[in-house]
This record gives sequence, C-alpha cells and structure tokens, in this order.
Amino acid sequence: MRVYLAGPEVFLPDSEDIGARKIEICRRHGLTGVYPGDTTLDLSGLAPRAAGQRIYGCNRDLMRGCDAVIANMTPFRGPSMDVGTAFELGYLAALGRPVLGYSNSARSFPQRILAHFGLDPVPGGGDPPARDPLGLAIENFDMVDNLMLDGAILDAGFEVVTRQVDDPAQIYRDLTGFEACARRLATPRT
Repeated sequence: MRVYLAGPEVFLPDSEDIGARKIEICRRHGLTGVYPGDTTLDLSGLAPRAAGQRIYGCNRDLMRGCDAVIANMTPFRGPSMDVGTAFELGYLAALGRPVLGYSNSARSFPQRILAHFGLDPVPGGGDPPARDPLGLAIENFDMVDNLMLDGAILDAGFEVVTRQVDDPAQIYRDLTGFEACARRLATPRT
C-alpha cells in the first residue's frame, strides 16, 4: 500500500531526514511511504507562481498514485493544522482513499483558538465562550481540528491520534503518533 505522507515537515531544514524516518516507519509496517519532499523538481528559471504551480502538480500526481494518506495535523502557524496538509487530506478523502491523522498537540481546538487570541484557557477545561473576540463562533465539537477534517478521518473508520509534545524543537519531529497511524493502517480491519 502506497501512503502519502502529508505534513508541514516539508518546511523544516531537516525535512529530508524526517521524510526518511517516516518512510522507514512505513516500511517496518509493510507500507510504502511517499514523501512529497523526496521529489526532485527543476524549478530553475521559473517565476515564483510557476514554481508553486509545478510543485502543486507534482504533489497532486503523487497523491493520485497513493492508496491512503497519513496527515500530520499538529497546529502550524496558528491554532489549526497546515492548510496545505488539510487540502491533501481532503483531496485523498474525496478520492475515496483511507485518511488518517495525528497531532502532537493534545490541547482542544477551542483551547488553541483562545490561546491564539491571547485569552486565558477556560478554568478546569470547561466550555469556551461561544464566540471569539472577533465575534466568530468557536467550533466546539470535541474534535482535534475543524470538523470537516476530523469527520473525514472518522468516516474512514479511524480516530485522530493525539499526544502532547511540549518541546518546541520536537513538535514536528516526534513521530510517535505517526507510527501509531502506520500501525493502524497496516492492521487488517475486521
């Protein structure tokens, strides 16, 4: 089974190392990991928009050739997961492929939204206010991220794997949750 390995790790300076570690974890579980950072593209001479379009086309083609996706849903540059990874998860879900996800933040989505606005967490983990400081409703469905993302994973018969990684240097490098997803995907379902 070919598995697309989606996540914001592609932005890290040691992206290739993380991709290799993910591919090795997949191999140990009988899966073939496909890491988008592995593709060598000649972007020389291209304007930024053309380079971005070439990367998009390459990743789209990689996704089409995969049987499933494991997405890193750890919050990235805000309270929610990386938007590109969210697109990839949704794209593969729309193709009818199994989608799995993990997050290295165990904080609830509403608590992350409050922190994003610099507001104190709700004492005792109680219900957050219904609206953020901009007057927008705070999504509170006991899900890891936006309900459409968690919903796709639940629809595929899986749960988002969560754990708390407090070391900022390891937040995108800790692959414990990733390995749990690989193990679940490799386990025959009854």
